[in-house]
Amino acid sequence: MSELRANNGSPSQNPAPGSQEKGKAIDTVKAEAEEEIDIDLNAPETEKAALAIQNKFRRFQKRKQDPSP
Repeated sequence: MSELRANNGSPSQNPAPGSQEKGKAIDTVKAEAEEEIDIDLNAPETEKAALAIQNKFRRFQKRKQDPSP
């Protein structure tokens, strides 16, 4: 019985298993987010892609605002 009482620690004293692994995963995501991406913003393909994305987004916003019958 005394062994059970001695082992009964609060969760703050006993870290969850795998908590260090979660910290490593977050560090990996941050490292990937900081990776520099080299895109030529003056390229005609980039301009076409940006216009296409903007048009799709505008259509999405318009559909979102218009209630369907």
